[in-house]
Amino acid sequence: MNDKEHLLEATEPEIVTRKGLGVRFLLNMLLVFAIGWMLLFPKIYLQNTIYYKSRDIATLQREYETLKEENRVIRRQVEAMKFK
Repeated sequence: MNDKEHLLEATEPEIVTRKGLGVRFLLNMLLVFAIGWMLLFPKIYLQNTIYYKSRDIATLQREYETLKEENRVIRRQVEAMKFK
């Protein structure tokens, strides 16, 4: 039994894996997430900004077209009043 225990003690550090994650691994993962966030945040921010600005532009264009049409109608009415 002594040889068996001696062999087990000699190979145990290589067989048994570490339990848990080390501090270095945690810091590396935090660094990876921080870099990923720093790379993706500007893209997401710009996409959202462009989206909301384009919505505002579309609203203003619809209002502009409506006002142009109202202007045409009013001009026709004024023209009709002039010739009565």
